[in-house]
Amino acid sequence: MNTAAFWKAGRPLLLASGSAARRQMLEAAGIPLEVVRAPVDEGAIAATLLETRRTPAEIAIALAHAKAEAAARRHPDGLLLAADQTLDHQGRLLMKPADIAHARAQLLSLRGATHLLHSAAVLRRGDVVLWAGIASASLVMRNFSEAFLDAYLDRIGPLVTTTVGGYQLEALGIHLFEAIEGDQSTILGLPLIPVLHALRDLDCLAA
Repeated sequence: MNTAAFWKAGRPLLLASGSAARRQMLEAAGIPLEVVRAPVDEGAIAATLLETRRTPAEIAIALAHAKAEAAARRHPDGLLLAADQTLDHQGRLLMKPADIAHARAQLLSLRGATHLLHSAAVLRRGDVVLWAGIASASLVMRNFSEAFLDAYLDRIGPLVTTTVGGYQLEALGIHLFEAIEGDQSTILGLPLIPVLHALRDLDCLAA
């Protein structure tokens, strides 16, 4: 794809995330990318923040900042985008399940109920945070049977551990839901519209 009509920053945007969904969304929007590592212990950071009674939304933005800071130490001159997502079930934080059994327990706890997904993002260059934002979506899981859940987990396999909540809404996970309110990109882990607005304000994208 010729990105010259959209991208004005010259060098590719550094994406401090291993999420294929985030990479695909940005590439589809015509933004040249280079994926970089952001080595942080998300579980440890979240646990510390929970001890101070931080909300799942606050934890999402804190994790995005931590990733951006870690990546900036390795790439101090590049324009970095870091992102993170948390699942908020009635104020309780759910992280990526450790294994299929853990995913099954999480999905049973979400069955027939509404939960929120908070997707946060940070743009940073070196020591300077250029922008930070968060968006949320509301999702209602249907009251599926345990037989259906077992069939779903058998089909999706270990991939169930790669997303918060234990589902891939862009794939088979859509069968778990009754209703969804929110932007699709937010649900997939990136508040894309606010990120694009921020990049335009930074004169990185055509206005």
